[in-house]
Amino acid sequence: MIDLGFFLDIIPQLLSGVPLTLQLAGTAILLGFVLALALALVLQGSNPLIVWPVRSLVALFRGTPLLVQIFLIYYGLGQFRPSLQAMGLWWLFREPYWCAILALTLNTAAYGSEILRGAIRNVPRALNEAAQALGMSRLLTLRFVILPIAFRQALPAYGNEIILMVKGTSLASVITLMEVTGIAQGLISQSYRAIEVFAAAGAIYLSLNFLIVRALTALEVRLTPYRSRS
Repeated sequence: MIDLGFFLDIIPQLLSGVPLTLQLAGTAILLGFVLALALALVLQGSNPLIVWPVRSLVALFRGTPLLVQIFLIYYGLGQFRPSLQAMGLWWLFREPYWCAILALTLNTAAYGSEILRGAIRNVPRALNEAAQALGMSRLLTLRFVILPIAFRQALPAYGNEIILMVKGTSLASVITLMEVTGIAQGLISQSYRAIEVFAAAGAIYLSLNFLIVRALTALEVRLTPYRSRS
């Protein structure tokens, strides 16, 4: 039976991990979106020497578990410490925080690139032709015509990726980061009350994702106001 008093007592302790959870998720989502957009634009090309390596990289990160990617980056690359020190990159890979950021960023960029690639390709070709007929360059057409429409089309699917990334931050606890799940594991080792602790942690993640869903819904309505009237 759940001890309600203990449940309420551990909520403040778990909430202390929310800032790190949001920091990990926010940084990875922001950097991942920029990288995903770059990859999506590259995938629109026709040069196989460029497209196929990018597709292979995307397939690698989409086809392997995020947990494995975190382990490989944090533990695996540590075996190459002398080489990383020679390149001046050891400061990045010796810190679990930056390793988690890197793994989360690459993972969400791989999924996001496919979402954006599909959205860009779904923009009607007639709009591109109309923009060129008006004398707009390819860069201006991409900036003012194709990308705004693609972003609106991709928002629902990309919103799901944002939610998955917030939940994915829980895996950062395996490399000693004390976000919500990391604190929850510490509480369980002290109290042996897994049900109350994980129920409280789950409630926090649920609340965070609920707020994110509401914010994304408001953004979608703002970008497509005609839908709210239909």
